[in-house]
Amino acid sequence: MSIRPGIATDIPAIHALLLEFATFQQTPEKLTVTIAQLQADHELFRCFVVENVAGRIVGFASYFFAYYSWSGKALYLDDLYVQEAFRQQGFGKALLEAVIEMAKAEQCVKVRWQVSNWNTPAIAFYRAMGATIDAVELNCDLALR
Repeated sequence: MSIRPGIATDIPAIHALLLEFATFQQTPEKLTVTIAQLQADHELFRCFVVENVAGRIVGFASYFFAYYSWSGKALYLDDLYVQEAFRQQGFGKALLEAVIEMAKAEQCVKVRWQVSNWNTPAIAFYRAMGATIDAVELNCDLALR
């Protein structure tokens, strides 16, 4: 496997993985971003991709930088997804480690993300990586379009 930053030519493959992830989450209707939008927003859309030995992208981790008033600069892991056939083989761990290393290099005080409360394998994985899972806060979204 190899991990590298995603580039513009990866966007169609990443978009396909986004659709797989939305389907896995049982919410494919919530995926509204298009390939064209990802390409137009290339300055904002940052991710790492993981390739299998054949050089095919089989997972990604998208992220952005944030500033939390209580703690300071952080990296927010937006999505981490690995195709089912490549799970439990170190692909997800390698992606998460790449994100963590990026956060450290950028002097972040923490990495933050969310996980669905029904996704027990992911919760166990994140706990094994040392994450604290907060069961107190709730997500808020306000759609603007």
